[in-house]
Amino acid sequence: MTILLAVVSVCTTSAYGQVDDCGGLLPITSRPAAQDGGAEESERITRSADVLDAIMAADDSAIPDAILERAQGIAVFPGTTRAGFGFGGMRGRGVLSARSGDSWSAPAFLTLTGGSFGLQIGVQRSDIILVIMVPEGLDNLVSNQFSIGVDAGLAAGPVGRNAAAATDLQLSAQILSYSRARGVFAGITINGSTIRQDVDANERFYGSRLETRPLVFENAGSSREPVGLWRQTLARHAN
Repeated sequence: MTILLAVVSVCTTSAYGQVDDCGGLLPITSRPAAQDGGAEESERITRSADVLDAIMAADDSAIPDAILERAQGIAVFPGTTRAGFGFGGMRGRGVLSARSGDSWSAPAFLTLTGGSFGLQIGVQRSDIILVIMVPEGLDNLVSNQFSIGVDAGLAAGPVGRNAAAATDLQLSAQILSYSRARGVFAGITINGSTIRQDVDANERFYGSRLETRPLVFENAGSSREPVGLWRQTLARHAN
């Protein structure tokens, strides 16, 4: 691999943006190859697996087995920020995998923004899980920009590992949504939110500028860790 060197002058600035001092010259390298990076994305995958494990550990508040057995895809957004004064919105980064025979695809990276949660003040972090129940919902979700409640029907999902009852709305929904905040896990509606492909994150992690569709439908991603951990977690809970 060719390494490009450059020389830069290192300066310090005051709190008011004025240049105070310029020091010596330092060599810098070009941006590292994408496959050598992706630390933030690796952490995102690991945290998503941890969220799913934690939620499924408590029988009375887990996603029902019957729901996960039918799931066509699962997206997890760990540590999503919900903030606002009055009516608030949210921002999060997560991963999506699709069922592929008896296993699961490599994860594709997504962003989640917008959405109203009603009257709130301050900032709160929560883990959000989307369970995609039908192929049409998954196909819509892998588009470049997906609006929940517009491009696919969504409902707050039932909880309890052995829960048998589901409302008509839940049965007809393409996507079921869940949220865990302050240790409490429940179904939640996030209509009005927008999910977008995070192609930059895909490139940093996989080393290629892959879109969501080839990752989840064509297994275009590599098997670098922690992809194996994530896929094993999905198989353990949803197969």
